Amino acid sequence: MVQSYLRHGPTQAFGLVCSASSNAGFDGKLAYVPALEDVLVWDVKKGEMRAMWHETGHRAEVTCILRSPQPDYFAVGYADGSVRLWSSSSQSVVTVFNGHKKSVTALAFDERGTRLASGSQDTDLIVWDIVAEAGLYRLRGHRDQITSIKFLSTDESQPSSSTTAAAGLLLTSSKDTFLKLWDLTTHHCIQTVVAHRSEVWSLDVNPDQDLIFSGSGEGEVKAWRIDKKSLREGLSETESGEIVKIIHPITNLPLGSHHRVSQISFHPTQPYIAFQSHEKSIEIFRVRTEEEIKKKMARRKRRAKEKKQEKGDKAQAADNMEVDQDEDVEVPFIDKFTPHVVIRASGKVRSFNFAPESSGPKNAAQLFIALSNNALEVYNIPQPTKTKEDPLEATQSHSVHLPGHRADVRSLCLSSDDRILASAANGSLKIWNMKTTGCIRTMDCPNPVCSTFLPGDRHVAVGTKSGEILIYDVSSSSLIDTIKAHSSTVWSLHVRKDGKALVSGSADKDVKFWEFEEKEGTEEISGRLLTLVHSRTLKMADDVLSVRYSPDSRFLAVALLDSTVKVFYQDTLKFYLSLYGHKLPVLSMDISDDSKLIVTCSADKNVKIWGLDFGDCHKSIFAHEDSVMQVAFEKGSHYFWTVGKDKFLKYWDGDKFEGIQKLEGHHGEIWALALSHFGNFVVTGSHDKSIRVWEKLDEPLFLEEEREQELERLYESGIADSMNREDAAIGSGAAGEESGAAGTETEVSAVTKQTAETLMAGEKIMEALELADKERETFREYEEAMSKLSETDAMRLQPPPRNPVLAAYDLEPEAYVLRVVERVQSTALHDALLVLPFSKVVSLMAYLNIWAEKEWNIPLLSRILFFLLKTHNNQIAANRVMRTILIPLRKNLRGALQRQKEIIGYNLAALQFIKNKNDVERTAQFYEEEGWDEEKVKARIAEGKKRKRVVLTA
Repeated sequence: MVQSYLRHGPTQAFGLVCSASSNAGFDGKLAYVPALEDVLVWDVKKGEMRAMWHETGHRAEVTCILRSPQPDYFAVGYADGSVRLWSSSSQSVVTVFNGHKKSVTALAFDERGTRLASGSQDTDLIVWDIVAEAGLYRLRGHRDQITSIKFLSTDESQPSSSTTAAAGLLLTSSKDTFLKLWDLTTHHCIQTVVAHRSEVWSLDVNPDQDLIFSGSGEGEVKAWRIDKKSLREGLSETESGEIVKIIHPITNLPLGSHHRVSQISFHPTQPYIAFQSHEKSIEIFRVRTEEEIKKKMARRKRRAKEKKQEKGDKAQAADNMEVDQDEDVEVPFIDKFTPHVVIRASGKVRSFNFAPESSGPKNAAQLFIALSNNALEVYNIPQPTKTKEDPLEATQSHSVHLPGHRADVRSLCLSSDDRILASAANGSLKIWNMKTTGCIRTMDCPNPVCSTFLPGDRHVAVGTKSGEILIYDVSSSSLIDTIKAHSSTVWSLHVRKDGKALVSGSADKDVKFWEFEEKEGTEEISGRLLTLVHSRTLKMADDVLSVRYSPDSRFLAVALLDSTVKVFYQDTLKFYLSLYGHKLPVLSMDISDDSKLIVTCSADKNVKIWGLDFGDCHKSIFAHEDSVMQVAFEKGSHYFWTVGKDKFLKYWDGDKFEGIQKLEGHHGEIWALALSHFGNFVVTGSHDKSIRVWEKLDEPLFLEEEREQELERLYESGIADSMNREDAAIGSGAAGEESGAAGTETEVSAVTKQTAETLMAGEKIMEALELADKERETFREYEEAMSKLSETDAMRLQPPPRNPVLAAYDLEPEAYVLRVVERVQSTALHDALLVLPFSKVVSLMAYLNIWAEKEWNIPLLSRILFFLLKTHNNQIAANRVMRTILIPLRKNLRGALQRQKEIIGYNLAALQFIKNKNDVERTAQFYEEEGWDEEKVKARIAEGKKRKRVVLTA
């Protein structure tokens, strides 16, 4: 009989405030921050999580977050190159855009939020149509990762040179030291600027769109002017035949430090600009008003005058002339900006955002900072003052830091009833409620290495790097005892099964045994308190890395730095067994509940299973791709769990020596592992600062099936990867797919990327076409045979049975094909159509003709038709069979489109009529109320409309 196991699945990740993989967003109240593969929404004032945007099964890390001008939508870029559009109200994915091969590094919306531009580590820039949910085109030109993107709008009062409604320009910066300006009507780069000597890391455009600041890897900030006139006119030549440049250099801006300028940001409404060039601080400059600049210039002139007078009155007249000429001198650009305040955060800054509205005290601007160490902070920027006595200081108004550790989670332990979890990281020990996953206690804890709950679950013992054992009282969240146990790092603590003794192992080569003693509570802490009393010491020849009592309390196992494990009798401490075979030190071990097996894991990536009766090695398993950090047996069985530096958690059968399940989810090395005392779940803690719970499900798991699914996944990803190869032509004639022999890439190409989903969608369409063709052929043959016979002929037969699938859905063949095609995601449709061989394309064309005749889903039909004609242009032109399909298709489609055009035209006219009627009624109302003349009223109405529009786009 085939043995079945129970499957484990991830339930939740907690302990994360924000991860350092991406930037964050802030709207004045809520912060939208990355949390590895999820996005968290925090209320920064209350310090509570409002929502978690999680897509089941998607594990790639978030690398970029951007809010759309339509406030409900957010574009989120991921490390696998996909961009997902999330709706914040429904907390669900609206659409997925797949086009990049590497992680997405920059995103930008146009001002209406209808187009999205994404830049990636693969150096490509892709423009997406949000409404049609499709990729418009891919722009190539940069030679390194794109670091930021900005849409520039050409002046709307001018008629656009293009026939399309969505014109405009795109400004991009990259690590290849260039700024590039792209024309979105011709899809080409119209200006390339060598911006800096080193990588361009950041860029921002002011709200008026006439000034650019760019920051480099060497701490240099440059200002650039956008020539609005040439921006409106587009590409033109000067008299000398040179092409007019749109971006012109102005000057450098001096910053306080010379580190990488990782972010530049203009305040959307107030005259501030912020630069981050130091790890922990953000410099904020203020844009001076006209009045201040005039005063500064006047002061400068006065000083110059005084200096000249000091020199003597020899050339008095000449001086006067000079000063008079100075009246119309242009203000130096640098003088328009003045350093305002420096904000020093409590940790390394990952990204910052200005709050869009001034919601701070006295209308002060607010700056939101996401830190690399898993915390968020909000600062109020002080208003400029007239006096110069005391320097301005920014004040911290809110912070979110309690629900997570500042450093890697190094140790985890569960209480005996599995209701409370203690996690230790450098600087803090946190107690979590396992039911709500909320943090209920936080205590200071320097350099913890190992931890365990003491009997009674009221106290936690923590072994530290300095050799102390710290005892904390959970209920009062206080440190009640510090025991100087060892002279070097305490690597391991273990409580005996009977709960009467504790053993500690340290790098000072000692194994010490401790007994528990109760003492009376103090005034601050009521109840009985536990403390440790040293009873005996076992001296070893080498550093002790792990100690373990056997559950039957007969043996004590000690792992040493010399890669061996020594087993002693627990009561007499007589030597019993030595287990040797690992090539590198054993980092952790565990003994099964029946005390028959001991499993050891080592830095040599192996796990060894030994019998405790003779010390024989049953099996050595190559378990992980990197050091195996911890191992633990499941309660009451020979199944065990291991975690490693390769980010995986693995489940093994200790009797059959087989891997049962491999669970991935962490984005950093897994340091800590804790198992439920009832075998219900597993908890892991990692370098990515998250704590994850993996629960046992009721779903059975069969090893053969698992292996097959794993191979299938590998095969599918292999096909997708081979189809996405740069040197292979996808399809036959789509733009930019067939690179030239010399490997020269075209500047613009189609947006295609095959994934397992698009391959599946393509196969589904093929299956539907085959099924429908077969059904139509069967009925055509039947009708032909019947047409030859007379009505009364005895040979007349019953019609053949319908295909069971079509009968179940009660659909005609052509309606079934449409149903299948409609269910393909809009973003994956083009890639799915590329999977079809040409014979299936001919077959699909026949169905397009039927749909056009019946006027079914004309927008989808048109989109498929134009894509197929563009892709298979050469074959269609050369194939005479296609004429019989294309001629009726043209007639039917033109008729259908004409009717749709007429309906839309009629509706537009009706809407225009309703609008005019409304305007007339409002005008009449004003007449009655104000007694004005008609011109005044019209001006007032127009003003109202303008104001409304501004509010909408803010």
